[in-house]
This record gives sequence, C-alpha cells and structure tokens, in this order.
Amino acid sequence: MYKYVIKRLISMIIIVVCAGIIVFTLMYLAPGDPARLQLGQWATEDVLAAKRHELGIDLPYIVQLGKFLYNTFLRFDFGISWQSSMPVMGELAVRLPRTLMIGIPSMILSVVVGTVLGIFAATHEGRLGDSLTMVLTMVLVSAPDFWVALMFIILFAAKLGWVPAFGIESLKSYILPIICSALPVMAVNARQARSSMLEVIRADYITTARSKGQKSKVIVRRHMFPNALMPIITGVAGGLCKVVAGSPVIESVFSIPGVGAYLLSGVNYRDRPVVCGCVVFFALFTSIVVLLMDLCYAFLDPRIKAQYSK
Repeated sequence: MYKYVIKRLISMIIIVVCAGIIVFTLMYLAPGDPARLQLGQWATEDVLAAKRHELGIDLPYIVQLGKFLYNTFLRFDFGISWQSSMPVMGELAVRLPRTLMIGIPSMILSVVVGTVLGIFAATHEGRLGDSLTMVLTMVLVSAPDFWVALMFIILFAAKLGWVPAFGIESLKSYILPIICSALPVMAVNARQARSSMLEVIRADYITTARSKGQKSKVIVRRHMFPNALMPIITGVAGGLCKVVAGSPVIESVFSIPGVGAYLLSGVNYRDRPVVCGCVVFFALFTSIVVLLMDLCYAFLDPRIKAQYSK
C-alpha cells in the first residue's frame, strides 16, 4: 500500500504543477490590461508602462512563468495581490475560516440528509415516497444557486425577518448560506445513494438474508449500507473539495468575504496572483482529498486493496 501512496503523491505533485502552469497561461492570455484596470482609462501611456513594469507583466512569458513556478512551488509564496496590495497567502488564511463556516455544516447537512433520503427512496422503490423524493431532488438539482439564494433572502430575511440578508454580523448570518449551499449537493447525494442502494437490494446475499428471516432494519444497516458506501464516499469527497473552494455565487449573493468571493474578485480584476494562488491551493487540496478517497475505497473493499498491493 505504501508504494501506491508514494506513486499517488508523485502524481499529485505533477497535477498541482500542471494546474499552476495552465491557470498562469490562461491568465496571461486573458484579454484586458491589469494596469489599465487599476489606474483607469484616463492614465497616460508612461504611467501605464511604469505600472506594467512594477507588476512584472512587461517581461516575456517564459520569464514570468519561471518566476511564478519558483515563488509558488519552491518558496511557497503566492505573491502580492495587484488589487489590494496584500499577500495572497495571508488573505487566504483570513478568508478560509469564513468559507469553512459555510462549507463544513453544509457538507454535513447534505451528506446526512441526502443519504437518508436516498435510502428511504430505495427502500420504497415505486411508491409515493420514492416518487416525491426524486421529484424534489430533480428540482433542487435544476434550480440555479443564485435564484434559490435570492428566494430565500426574500422569504426568510425580507418578509419574515428571521435572519440577516447580507454580511456576517452574527452566527445567524450563516444560516441561509449554509442551507443554499447544501441543497443542490444534498439532492445529488440522495440520487447517488438511491442508485447505489438499489444495486445492493437486488444482490443475492440480500435475498439470502431475507430468506433467513432477518428484519428489514438489520438488513439495511448491516448489509445494504456498508456495501453501498462507494458512491456516498465519492459525494463526500466532492463536498470536501467544495468546502475549501467555497461557492463564489453564494458568497457573492450574501456578501460574505470568503475564498470563493476572493477568487471571483481576482478574475474580475485580472488579479493574476490571486487567481493563480487560489487555483493552486484548490488543486492541492483536491488532490489530497482524492488520495484519501482512494484509501477509503481500499479500506472498504478488499478487492481494491488487493489491486493496489499488486
């Protein structure tokens, strides 16, 4: 198993470096002049040239790329934001807790409720409960995030006044963002759990357990659920990635200064250090989550562990 982990760590490093090169190249080729975005349209050419030299964007592409790779992967320095003149690493450290305040509860809510709904729908296949659950999940998957967030603001903040509409004044300010972030992921987890449970229900060992007179609750808890965990773990891994990446749409709608809003602001202002730093950080975290997910697969399924050992 340790050989597999070493191989995955090496591939993870390659993936993160490639992600950094790709995002740097895309930002280099993106239309728009960062110097003019910062100084305004009335700035003279001499002032713009001085600003480009200060930012280092007047150098050839290969030189800029070399500096980026050296600073990012050897010095572990994401640079200084062109817009705010603040270190990107420091801004990520400040904004990450706010994103986690939304992401972790929403992930737990989506996994628990989605898994329960999926199991309920699978054990009531073809009945009214199954149909209602599938209709609900289809609506939640199809509804745009920003529309759901705006409807929640109108209903619970503007009309009822139960929670604040914007900002992070108190813990109540996180209630609506958590629910809006959890709903689409919860629907996806419910559909995955249902499909996985239906595959297990038709297995021969489930028929054998029923023929021996075991109760339905025992069959679901001891036999169905453990063997249907693979897709659920995949959903949890995707939820973990979303926890750190945040939701730019949700954070923008609710005016929460998190990582997602920070990345969106960097894209709007062509702030290359912010965009590149955020993407590299996301790629590193996602690679670690995928590695842990594969190890969980090997722990749950001995066949996969045997393949890794071989």
